[in-house]
Amino acid sequence: MAGMEHHTRAVHPALRPYVGDVSGYAYHGDPPDLHRGLPSRYLTLVITLDDPLGVAWPGRPVEKYDALVGGLHSTAVHIGATPSRAGIQLSLTPAAARVLLGLPPGELASTVVGLDEVLGRPARVLTEQLREAPSWDERMDLLETLFLRRMADTPADEVRPEVGWAWRRLRDAGGAIGVQELAKEVGWSRRHLTDRFTAEFGLPPKVAARVLRFERAVGRLRRQPATRLADLSAEFGYADQAHLTREWQAIAGCSPRQWLVEELPNLQDFVPAWAEELEA
Repeated sequence: MAGMEHHTRAVHPALRPYVGDVSGYAYHGDPPDLHRGLPSRYLTLVITLDDPLGVAWPGRPVEKYDALVGGLHSTAVHIGATPSRAGIQLSLTPAAARVLLGLPPGELASTVVGLDEVLGRPARVLTEQLREAPSWDERMDLLETLFLRRMADTPADEVRPEVGWAWRRLRDAGGAIGVQELAKEVGWSRRHLTDRFTAEFGLPPKVAARVLRFERAVGRLRRQPATRLADLSAEFGYADQAHLTREWQAIAGCSPRQWLVEELPNLQDFVPAWAEELEA
């Protein structure tokens, strides 16, 4: 029987500031030819349990990875073109880049790299262990153990307090705050905030706000796919339905309805924890 199964469990309390969600997935039958990895507030870490996973930015050739990490980005990445059917995916907060991966999130922005390029040999060992583990719980135990160890061994966070605060403020507002207002609240000029924010996260605050608003609209459609686009645009601050559709075309590479037709069969039985939180 074709379809997709998901396996999740609660994130370890000590890891909650860094991990938004962890899930194991397995396709029954062939995986889709194309899945769009949409921008969000999270970095993405994927470790396959069988064949390498193909990833490509639009217009670029496919690259294949046994394990990968992708940074914050403002346009969709294409995932597919390989027979990989199973893996584990984690949503990581920007703070996790420094604490769990050992580098600022801006160094990973708008790119995908092999996890071994970041973690070295431990990434290769982890991938082998996950593939050999007989159950999803044991695989998630392995991930927890690695990240708890790395968290304990990582020096204190070096993010400027103003920059960290600006990210949290923008995130909590779902992008619904102007850069000038944000700069005023921080006590910096708009230019200085933009420069420091971009250096840390790899996206300017205006672009990050766009992504965060888009993310909320995606979350609503995941949970309520029958939502009228006119209502969706009004709820999340788009000028009108045409503006919403233009933003989807620019960010996702397709219209909202096309995305639902292509993606909903693989999404309707699974809403990640972070998507639930967006609706809270």
